[in-house]
Amino acid sequence: MKKSAENLTFPLKGKYVAMLAPSFVVDFSYPQIISQLHNLGFDKVVELTFGAKLVNREYHKILEKSKELVISSVCPGVVETIKSKYPQYKKNLIPVDSPMIAMAKICRKIYPEHKVVFISPCNFKKVESEKSDFVDYAIDYKELKTLFQKHKSKKNNSGTFDKFYNDYTKIYPIAGGLYKTAHLKNILEDDEAVIIDGIDRVTAFLDNPDPKIRFLDVNFCKGGCIGGLCVNSKLPLLLRRKKVLDYLKLAEKEEIPEGSKGIIKEAKGISLNSSYPTS
Repeated sequence: MKKSAENLTFPLKGKYVAMLAPSFVVDFSYPQIISQLHNLGFDKVVELTFGAKLVNREYHKILEKSKELVISSVCPGVVETIKSKYPQYKKNLIPVDSPMIAMAKICRKIYPEHKVVFISPCNFKKVESEKSDFVDYAIDYKELKTLFQKHKSKKNNSGTFDKFYNDYTKIYPIAGGLYKTAHLKNILEDDEAVIIDGIDRVTAFLDNPDPKIRFLDVNFCKGGCIGGLCVNSKLPLLLRRKKVLDYLKLAEKEEIPEGSKGIIKEAKGISLNSSYPTS
């Protein structure tokens, strides 16, 4: 079954959890978006930032031991490109879940009776969700904007995430966000890692790799997820980036509700090993 918004009836009936990627601030206002999602029928609203933190921990473990080139696999656009055009690099993709899948696994554990819906900045995340048993539906930002216009919020324009705050990984949707938040500088020299955004630049590197490089932090879209093909904003990437950074500053000042901060024990027993990159 196709896991898109067209298979859902709004307002939703039943238990649904919405997973928001922090790139949402490029298109939508915080905290208003939380009450808007509740108005659509979502029972719970969480952010992917805690999933990103868990992914970072796995990347750190792998890079501590690896001496070969490893390529980030958080962007399904890059993964799909490598699988189809550069199969010789499939073995270099890090076999760890993306933050979307990591967060979905946690939601399955914490909210076992809920359907899991990812709010997506791009079509590639929809492709990834189609291949996952952990994400029930994916709605892109353009679809969400239409839904908000159709179902005007009758609730107040405020709200808080239900669980899993993690401030620093809110910059994940910016190119280089993974590298900057995974605490890799103590295990990689500056000339051993490269941040590449835009698939043309990614493929140019793969065509002519630098043998010194041990880690590629790569995104299909220019600017990272803030440049996703399903983003509504027409702002230049520099201003979209500023929105994410402003959101981080706001979050750092917020008072986190008791019991809502993401802690590692929440993920106990959850495997983040992924079969997606080499499937």
